[in-house]
Amino acid sequence: MLYAAAEISLPTDFQTNFLMLLRWIHFVAGITWIGLLYFFNLVNVPFMKELDPTTRAKITPGLMLRALWWFRWSALVTVLAGLAYWGSIVGADARNGGASPALPMASFFLIWTITWAILYALLIPGKGLLNKGWFLAILYAILITHSAHFFLHINDKPWESNRLLAIGIGGGIGWMMLLNVWGVVWRIQKRLIASTKDNAENGTPMPDKAARMARMVFLTSRINAWLSIPLLFLMGAASHYPMFGR
Repeated sequence: MLYAAAEISLPTDFQTNFLMLLRWIHFVAGITWIGLLYFFNLVNVPFMKELDPTTRAKITPGLMLRALWWFRWSALVTVLAGLAYWGSIVGADARNGGASPALPMASFFLIWTITWAILYALLIPGKGLLNKGWFLAILYAILITHSAHFFLHINDKPWESNRLLAIGIGGGIGWMMLLNVWGVVWRIQKRLIASTKDNAENGTPMPDKAARMARMVFLTSRINAWLSIPLLFLMGAASHYPMFGR
């Protein structure tokens, strides 16, 4: 132990250790969140389709309540820790440039929250082409690309670093994914789980809208899984791939 300690020199200033703690929490929570997201899409959905309705009704409440608890809270911790870390980057860049951090912070929440609201509105009808995953994917790609371009256009100041801009887009995608988790997936799933449990235990019929609700959850979860791919790329690009010319 003494030999190993002699080879280690840990930083002693609060800021360095605090930022490292935020990154560590962000990584651990993010792995939990995205891991469960991939589990739902790659394992759970195909597996549940293979079960008969009676067995599925018995398994779903217990499994999903546990999995969704970790899913939604790890999503929240991931985003909050990431926002705190990104805020330190924005603040440092602004101080170095003699500017205010207000514009990138305000544009982040405004652009990505409005984008999410539009994307969510496209899910609501659930009819015709808007019930087709491939068509929604095209619309989502166009809208998110436009929002990313708009964020870069607004934040084109010389003092804004590649890290600020890359995380500003990747984190924006993560922000929308968090809103999907809490505003769509969990809000609907808790109702479906309660109905499924009541159906299995008491024979109560499932709500008329159950199929539509399940479809909306499926599409939202699948959307989040695809969105995680550019999100992870942009997180890595922030410090290792200077793509925004700063």
